[in-house]
Amino acid sequence: MRLFEPTALQIKTKILSKEVRASEFIDQLFGRIKNVEPSIQAYITINEEEAFKKAIEIDKKIENAEKVGLLAGIPVAVKDNICTRNLYTTCASEILKKFIPPYDAFVVNRLKKEDAIIIGKTNLDEFAMGSSTENSRYKVTRNPWNLEYVPGGSSGGSAAAVAADLSLIALGSETGGSVRQPAALCGVVGVKPTYGRVSRYGLVAFGSSLDQVGTVTKDVGDAALILQVIAGYDLHDSTSANVPVPDYLNGIDSGINGLRIGIPKEYFAAGLNADVLKALKDALKVYEHLGAKIIDISLPHTEYAVAVYYIVANAEASSNLARYDGVRYGYRASRSNGIIDMYCRTRSEGFGNEVKRRIMLGNYALSSGYYDAYYLKASKVRNLIKQDFDVAFEKVDCIICPTSPAPAFKIGERANNPLEMYLSDIYTIPANLAGIPGISIPCGFSKEVLPIGMQILAKHFEEKKLLQIAYAFEQETDFHLKKPVLKVSSV
Repeated sequence: MRLFEPTALQIKTKILSKEVRASEFIDQLFGRIKNVEPSIQAYITINEEEAFKKAIEIDKKIENAEKVGLLAGIPVAVKDNICTRNLYTTCASEILKKFIPPYDAFVVNRLKKEDAIIIGKTNLDEFAMGSSTENSRYKVTRNPWNLEYVPGGSSGGSAAAVAADLSLIALGSETGGSVRQPAALCGVVGVKPTYGRVSRYGLVAFGSSLDQVGTVTKDVGDAALILQVIAGYDLHDSTSANVPVPDYLNGIDSGINGLRIGIPKEYFAAGLNADVLKALKDALKVYEHLGAKIIDISLPHTEYAVAVYYIVANAEASSNLARYDGVRYGYRASRSNGIIDMYCRTRSEGFGNEVKRRIMLGNYALSSGYYDAYYLKASKVRNLIKQDFDVAFEKVDCIICPTSPAPAFKIGERANNPLEMYLSDIYTIPANLAGIPGISIPCGFSKEVLPIGMQILAKHFEEKKLLQIAYAFEQETDFHLKKPVLKVSSV
């Protein structure tokens, strides 16, 4: 039996019933990783020895009828910008190449308390800056559906790992769509919680007012399971919201009869790929069949979202990345002529081109004489974008739109065109600016048999509703059950 193919909930049932031992399952999974990972390149670090130790510990607990956690025996891959104690956290950058955190991020601590098995750290665009996972210092991750295509980014390693059955669940992070977009391009489920729902403690900072830990799973049920574990208030994070966490699995099958779905005209304008448009129209017919009502709405400030994002995010990045100076930790240039030269050489050698580009843009936006013209104005327009959603949610229960304007593109296709790359996130960025939750679920395939994702957005802290809406569609379709045919030797 190929134990790496089922969902986390299905494997959890087998482990708890003693039909399968956690150690047996982990053994099969690492066999899969050894065969498939060289083609996908989803991981930066593999945590095999510790994973086996944890699996054996869980087996003993179950044999002795001891209490086990919600994720007992479930393997979870962690994006490599989330701190893991005694395990490398590189952010896919030269500047953190040998950094081993002395503590676990809040979400990693939660995983461990619930008996999850951390199997490795996944590849990403350096410091989460990118939409294709081509900006990593170490490797280029490939889309399991076609190895010539990108998996999306920046959580491309996490999405590819789940899509290729190299993990059952993965953690990612979002600043402008970096969980939902790769999830869409790899045909899996990606969740961006409300800003403040999941603690950012231990998530290496990029844009602090936008950053959010998210999840990548095979289906919506698993998304509910993992969100249950990582959501909650944390004193270590000043932006963490002290809001009760509901039982996300309870009532997930409640149905959506009478649901009001908003369709923003700005998200279905020129530039949307024809295959994506058809998949979304077909998906909306499924919802109408289930009793939902389709309502046309407008989010008038959407056209400014990308510009606002790249001012705000880059400004915050320039501030956050100032700490990497070669003095306290991380990479230091081997040769320098005084401290100023050491700073310059360290940052020039340690950061990649995309990171340096964003630091320079951010410093410019915050510089004397330009702050009011750029950062302050962007902050005001950001508030208008949030108000657009507030007005829309007075009329509708959720908003449905494409996750990405097109399916995955070929590796290298946009490498020399930053603007075109930035536009990959045009439909995901507004949710980050507004702080609302979103989910991307598979809803079709392109003519090239590349996955297409549908995005569902809701009010702040309405993740439970989002999961119910997504689950209803999933139960009526089989897109989430489709698997890429990997042209590699496999177990």
